[in-house]
Amino acid sequence: MTHRRILTALGTASALAGLLLLSGPTAAVPRSPTGPHAAQELGLAQVTKAQAPHRVHGVNPYLGLMSAPQKADWAYWRAKLAADGKRRAAALKETPATDPRALEVQNTEPVFVDEQEPVRTLGGNDRIGAAEELARFGTSGGRAPSARVVGTLAEGPAPIQFDAGPEDNGSIRKATLVTLPGPQTRRTTTAKIGDGPHGSGGDKKGDFDFYRINSAKAGQRLLVDLTTPASADATIPKLDSVVVLWDKTGDAIALNDDDGETLDSMLAVNIPADGEYYVSVGAYDSQMPEDPFNSGSGPGVGSEGAYSITFGLDADDVDFYRLDLRPGDVLGASVSGSAREISVRDPGHHLRITSRQDQSGIYPPTSPLPGGGNAVLAHVVDDGGPHTIAISSGAGRYDLTLQVYRPGPEARGASTVQTIFLDFDGAQVNTRIWGGTGVRTLSPFRAFLGRWGLRSEQEKAAIDAIVRSVRENLEHDFGGRVAIRVLNSRDNRDPWGEPNVSRVVIGGTADESGLSTVGISQSVDPGNFDTEESALILLDELSNPAGARITTNPSLVAYFATESDRVRFVGQAVGNAVSHEAGHFFGSWHTAAYDETADIMDQGGNFVMLWGVGPDGHGGTDDDLDVDFGKDVFNPAEGFVGSQATAANTEWGLSAQR
Repeated sequence: MTHRRILTALGTASALAGLLLLSGPTAAVPRSPTGPHAAQELGLAQVTKAQAPHRVHGVNPYLGLMSAPQKADWAYWRAKLAADGKRRAAALKETPATDPRALEVQNTEPVFVDEQEPVRTLGGNDRIGAAEELARFGTSGGRAPSARVVGTLAEGPAPIQFDAGPEDNGSIRKATLVTLPGPQTRRTTTAKIGDGPHGSGGDKKGDFDFYRINSAKAGQRLLVDLTTPASADATIPKLDSVVVLWDKTGDAIALNDDDGETLDSMLAVNIPADGEYYVSVGAYDSQMPEDPFNSGSGPGVGSEGAYSITFGLDADDVDFYRLDLRPGDVLGASVSGSAREISVRDPGHHLRITSRQDQSGIYPPTSPLPGGGNAVLAHVVDDGGPHTIAISSGAGRYDLTLQVYRPGPEARGASTVQTIFLDFDGAQVNTRIWGGTGVRTLSPFRAFLGRWGLRSEQEKAAIDAIVRSVRENLEHDFGGRVAIRVLNSRDNRDPWGEPNVSRVVIGGTADESGLSTVGISQSVDPGNFDTEESALILLDELSNPAGARITTNPSLVAYFATESDRVRFVGQAVGNAVSHEAGHFFGSWHTAAYDETADIMDQGGNFVMLWGVGPDGHGGTDDDLDVDFGKDVFNPAEGFVGSQATAANTEWGLSAQR
């Protein structure tokens, strides 16, 4: 039985209610959801957008293993982390570097590249095969580890107006045709959400406008840019839009909520296969139609108002650059000026990461990776060879900073071993490192044994099971290629505070800590440049005796059955939670929780998969699944698009190779 079928058997509807979309780049997944939960699978939020200064931001969802991620205020966190990233970038410029990795880059004159494509032209370096070579940039062969690239994104062709057509155009069957005769063509129209038969003046099912795009070719870049008119009266609500891309079978394959600057939507996605596609426009708070072939299948009226929408195929300028990277290289990139999107593709031309945001504020202070731009990313190379980096989404001059480092373990020397200390004693911790209020007292691990139906004399066995699980995930799976040791508070003295020691505190509750989460890490650290961080695994939700056996319930009790080995399942699940938070230390973001790929870094909300519950729906039985670090698409809620090799991030973050 696949993970997907297990998820369905245990309650798909409840599971899918937990996924959100961060305003940012187009969310896309390697499968095609449909029906009432397609929006959640693609990452569309289910909560009212908070307005400053009345934000309820809670725990940082990028770092937290949350049981209910739909409660996260993603817009708040995106804005906060971008501001933190700019402050961090300014501090890196003003404060002299002391870290030898940063010094190496800062003391090396960067390669300077002035884009060769003539200004105000398209078609020069707009394809991977025509990428401009950055031959002197890299970490081998006397290349420089820093580069500055300046270039210009050309204005696209002027859009040609077309008629949006009459209502009702609220389904695939009734879609308005958009004729895009070939590359570098744009079409635009104006319309309104709310004027159809299902808007506020009709049956109030919710108004949607569908557009049909014929004969799109695989690999073409479809651009859909929507804007809403400004109002002189700030009290008059206007449309908060959502744009969705559908295929002809009615499967939703890509979605965008906000364009990264406003509440308007901008979808930019490579067409997956030749064929006919449909774009729908709707309101954020009315989500998506349950059936895209039925214009009256919406969930209700949301925001309404006028909009203009522009369509283009290969119509915006994209600048490609080629750079040779070797396995383990930690690539950092930040672009400012007119460009708002940056992407990296591997030697097989597979998209590894696209960013339209700056989340460098979540790196640890010791990380030398660049930030502070309109779009920022970090990528740990798992497949060496020629990579391409693409700059897009804008018109005018841009300035690209590229830096590449070898991972932290290489700089620290062959004798350095990363220690992960598992603290089961609770006691007092300063929760400010996780965004809390200060010093709080946490209950020890043993305080939760009874809630799992375990006796006090089983504490040793439970701790042994957790330690085994963590060692399997972080040590044994990498076959001696990593330099790590896992210690614990029962068997070892407390080394916290010593060099190269990170800790994970296992105990306490949300009320005791003031943090509403299952787990939380201190940073996301591509390259593992800071080896002395902390994470927290809280145990109240994990040991909650109440709750149905649904995928959104993190309680291990919900998966117990008569035949369950409870000690083994506690070790397996808590060990996976510990490994998940440690995975952030070693450079991985969250991966998608609702596809068929189970990964240790899967976002919270789909715990049946993360805990390794097998096809029988019970934990601690012989068919339980071994969940490991691997390769999976980014969690669409967090605004990155592409695939992330969490195994490679972890291995290079702990590498024994020097």
